[in-house]
Amino acid sequence: MELSERKKRILHAVVVSHIQTAEPVGSRTVARSYRIGLSSATIRNEMADLEEMAYLEQPHTSAGRIPSQKGYRYYVDHLMGDGRLTEEEELSICRSLSFEKMREIEQIIANAVRVLSSTTNQTSLIMGPQFQKSTFQQMRILPLDEKRGLVVLITDSGFIKNKVIDLQQSLSPAELHQVVSYLNQKLYGLSIDQVTTSLINELKRDLFRRLEILEQAFILLEESLREEQQARVFLGGTSNILNQPEFKSVEKIHQMLSLFEKEALLFEILEQNMDEDGIVIRIGTENEHEDIQECTLITAAYKINRRILGSVGVIGPTRMDYQWVIAVLRRLVDQLNETLSSDR
Repeated sequence: MELSERKKRILHAVVVSHIQTAEPVGSRTVARSYRIGLSSATIRNEMADLEEMAYLEQPHTSAGRIPSQKGYRYYVDHLMGDGRLTEEEELSICRSLSFEKMREIEQIIANAVRVLSSTTNQTSLIMGPQFQKSTFQQMRILPLDEKRGLVVLITDSGFIKNKVIDLQQSLSPAELHQVVSYLNQKLYGLSIDQVTTSLINELKRDLFRRLEILEQAFILLEESLREEQQARVFLGGTSNILNQPEFKSVEKIHQMLSLFEKEALLFEILEQNMDEDGIVIRIGTENEHEDIQECTLITAAYKINRRILGSVGVIGPTRMDYQWVIAVLRRLVDQLNETLSSDR
């Protein structure tokens, strides 16, 4: 059943008031504060209808009402406007993620999670870039001495793998350069999971004459294929969620702190909510994982050169300032994409 314009205005007012105060909202508050142009009695009747339709709930100890999960979902989908950041807020996010010297990707991600949590006053989490989704950029073989060399594998997202190999016969710098140039030409632009065993075997056949001394160089590529490379999850502002009235009980505090210690589970949650098309909002039981079914999770994918590397999220109570958090998250992801894609 579609809501009337009057019910929409009242639901909007209840959601906004409850987000701001964390208190149940009464008809007099709506009439006094939101200029709806209706009497308290009329608003009270409409709120009773919204409760019957499951958009509002009435706590047992209060005459006021609070939004239900259904009410928040309707607000997010139909009533919420676009949030706008001030010029100062925009510049603050931009400056925080665009330091000239900040080139290490983990440093960028760690800084982004700090900025997101401090700006939204919520707990934030970011999935570090996944090695297997990175793109091969170059391989180098650096001679250490007559018997040993250093193989270095570099991806576009800043991952560096290296391995010391034994050289069974001496190679001149010119010969090493020739072989490495060949490998770089063949592998450049491929994601790591595209460097298949069959492709490696093909490269080996092409380089058959040098295979004996370069066998260990290929081991680094093969090990990269076999390894289970789970990205890290960076957390920021974990204490923020504990400052919310909804999480005051010892049981809920313990539940949330335990969740923040489960990096594999947080990784899985972020991965499942990674969508190329934009913001994903999961409210309450819309979240698959029981541990966060009393929370709202808002996520967005971040990219390098238009290719998804990971996911950024904000987790908090269902009584979240959706409009503000989404505006901050969008701006931060845009700046993160720009920072990661520049000079890489």
